[in-house]
Amino acid sequence: MRHFSISPLELLSSAWRHRALIGTMTRRDVAGRYRGSSLGMLWSLFNPILMLVIYTFVFSVVFKARWSTEGESKEVFALMLFAGLVFFNLFAECISRAPNLILGNVNYVKKVVFPLEILPWVTLGAALFHFLISFLVWLAACLLLTGKLQLTTLLLPAVMLPLLLITLGLTWLLASLGVFLRDVAQVVGVIISVLMFMSPIFYPITALPEAYRSILQVNPLTPTVEEARRIMFLGELPDWHQLGILCLLSLIICWLGFAWFQKTRKGFADVL
Repeated sequence: MRHFSISPLELLSSAWRHRALIGTMTRRDVAGRYRGSSLGMLWSLFNPILMLVIYTFVFSVVFKARWSTEGESKEVFALMLFAGLVFFNLFAECISRAPNLILGNVNYVKKVVFPLEILPWVTLGAALFHFLISFLVWLAACLLLTGKLQLTTLLLPAVMLPLLLITLGLTWLLASLGVFLRDVAQVVGVIISVLMFMSPIFYPITALPEAYRSILQVNPLTPTVEEARRIMFLGELPDWHQLGILCLLSLIICWLGFAWFQKTRKGFADVL
């Protein structure tokens, strides 16, 4: 029986060896979502704009929510909200698709030579494409509404790294669990809905009582969203010490998810 390495080096070397295949499958994944629609990939631009308008109206107009001060404009609230929402959408897209990742590609399971471990990379690549579109929308809105962009925004890749690693690890884990436990997809759907409101997307973490902030910090989205707002909107440098610790923890989570996937993939064909 073929041996599947769980080495941390294999995690990266597998992605590098199959980088061309990952790129091809990512492009096909993105294009396939809009195939047959009249507007095609323009939907990837309209969706974030529509979400921005709806959420801003509901929270800043209907619920009279403010980010910090009463005199704060709706434009500022919209930018702060959207700066968190784009990261949540990236995370949610990968995690919600993960339980059906293997189930939806049964034909690949039967092919002994196909590298199943690259499927989470493909999912992340497609999610990053939509993230990039949303991020460009945010940049355009910020420039239009405030007249400036913060230079510290260039540090965004470093701030995003922990979230990307955790997302990859969870995608490997859930992709495997989804094969053996078909209820995982339903549970994940509920968890994602809860995470949306348990993340500092519609409110700053400082709006919570001190006793509850530690609970919110367990959420993997919280540090990324908070640090991203700091560099994108406030022009401040990230907390490098916290970022370093997060990178180390996220690397461990990523490897554990990969190791679980590699250990359990031998049983995929038997179940499917």
